[in-house]
Amino acid sequence: MKLVKHIKLLLLPALFALSLPVLAMNLQQAMAALGPAKAQGLVGEQANGYLGVVQNSADTADIVKLINDARRAEYARLAQQNNIAVADVEAMAGKKALERTSAGHFILLDGNWVKKP
Repeated sequence: MKLVKHIKLLLLPALFALSLPVLAMNLQQAMAALGPAKAQGLVGEQANGYLGVVQNSADTADIVKLINDARRAEYARLAQQNNIAVADVEAMAGKKALERTSAGHFILLDGNWVKKP
C-alpha cells in the first residue's frame, strides 16, 4: 500500500508538468486578448516599440511577453533586411504605435502611463 502511495506522489508532479503547456497562453491567444486588455487599461504602448503592463491581471504579463517577443523577432528581421540598427526599427515602430493608439488607451510618456486624449 505504501508503494502505491509513493508512486502516486511521484507521478503527481509529472502529470502537473505535462498539463502546463496546455494551460499556457500562445501568441494567437495573446493577440486576441490584446484589444480587450488595452480597452481595460491593463496594457499600453511605449515609445520603444514594445507593450508595457499598466495594471497587472492574471494574463497581462503573458500577453505582454508573448507579443513583445514576437515584435522583437520582427524588428530584428526588419533591421537585418534593411541593414539598419534594431534600435532604429524599435524607435520607428514605437512612434507609429503611439500615433495609432486609440484615444482612451494608455501610452507611456515621460515614465508615466497616461490615457491618450
